[in-house]
Amino acid sequence: MSGRPTVAVVGFPNVGKSTLVNRLAGGREAVVHDEAGVTRDRKLVPCEWNGIAFDLLDTGGIDSSDRSELSAEVRRQAGMALDDADLVLMVVDGGAGIRSGELDLARRLQQGGYPVVLAVNKLDTPAAEPATAEFHGLGLGDPLPVSATHGLGTGDLLDRVTGLLGESPVTPGESDSVRVAVVGRPNVGKSSLVNRLLGTERVIVSDEAGTTRDSIDTEVEVDGRPVLLVDTAGLRKRSRIAGTVGEYAQMRTDLAIERADVALLVCDATEGVRSDDLRIGEKAMKAGCATLVVLNKWDETETDIDDARARVARKLRLRPEVVTCSAKTGRNVDGLLVRAIGLADRAAVRVPTPELNRFIAEVASTTPPPSKRGRRLNLLYGAQVGESPPRFSIKVNDRKLVSREWSYHLENRMREEWGLDGVPLIIDFAGRKP
Repeated sequence: MSGRPTVAVVGFPNVGKSTLVNRLAGGREAVVHDEAGVTRDRKLVPCEWNGIAFDLLDTGGIDSSDRSELSAEVRRQAGMALDDADLVLMVVDGGAGIRSGELDLARRLQQGGYPVVLAVNKLDTPAAEPATAEFHGLGLGDPLPVSATHGLGTGDLLDRVTGLLGESPVTPGESDSVRVAVVGRPNVGKSSLVNRLLGTERVIVSDEAGTTRDSIDTEVEVDGRPVLLVDTAGLRKRSRIAGTVGEYAQMRTDLAIERADVALLVCDATEGVRSDDLRIGEKAMKAGCATLVVLNKWDETETDIDDARARVARKLRLRPEVVTCSAKTGRNVDGLLVRAIGLADRAAVRVPTPELNRFIAEVASTTPPPSKRGRRLNLLYGAQVGESPPRFSIKVNDRKLVSREWSYHLENRMREEWGLDGVPLIIDFAGRKP
């Protein structure tokens, strides 16, 4: 865990909590959309003000009048956020007045034993500040007028928050955590798998496809290694979600893949490995992300694992391993993060230059490179020029003589030699200068 104090941001749906989180954190970490109820899970966003570091915990809207199962789960997640909080920031809509549900929430916060800061949002001009007077009736101290959209009053808000939190200085340096993104189509069981891996109900699980709207980071330790586990929104074709909140959620998923060391590509075993699953695997490979294919719901199917493995090996160039599990029963779940760490370590492999050149010479002698019009491809010299993913540069006599088939052969032999199945591998063939 980060070790920083946590500020839980709570309130009714559509009062601007996520917009305010983004404004305070100085970024766009939380998904924002005009549609009410966009935020559902708890999302931790690092923040810093005047040298004091803390985490903002964005939560879903608490609306006790909504009796749906999903709304109840959102409220439960928000309640868990309160349990983790060192301070609570309650956000209200300055133009809507006090709602009965907000009185109930205020009473709950008064009984919680933690400091509370009340922010009256959507007061977009100084002339609107008198509207805060009504909110003294919540009994949470002096309300602060703010505009998350325009930034008005946010400096005063941060001053009050950090003043109540006390000292928590910013510490330099980046985390050495292995970043593991759990990706896949909607409703294949990603959030259920994340909860099973964590041993707690960290993210909302629902039969409704598209429940997860944002990438949710959770830190965990596996055999002494820090892992940042990222639950993501299900990936759909862009044409189906253009202009919707799903498009913004998908952008977050794309970013999570780009930042990840390893992707757990979750597929529904009852449906087998579909073309959309393979498309996501290709996306991970192009982002330089090592990949493990996970067939979830294995307890509900009689799918032939050999067929699934053959399809993946035939269609995905990085040849990822295919494993089975059941998030529902916990079968085979425990070893997934260990496998993910192993993949990240293999992606960071460093091959000594003499060893690489001996290997290239051996491959060239057993499977001679192609020739065109009487000229044969000669491999002159190779060296590794990058890692995570590994990248190699091979000097050749003429780049035009390199065929796709032979370069794929070399790539697959390299995978076999250094255990790089599931790891994107880049080979640059550089022609000799005239």
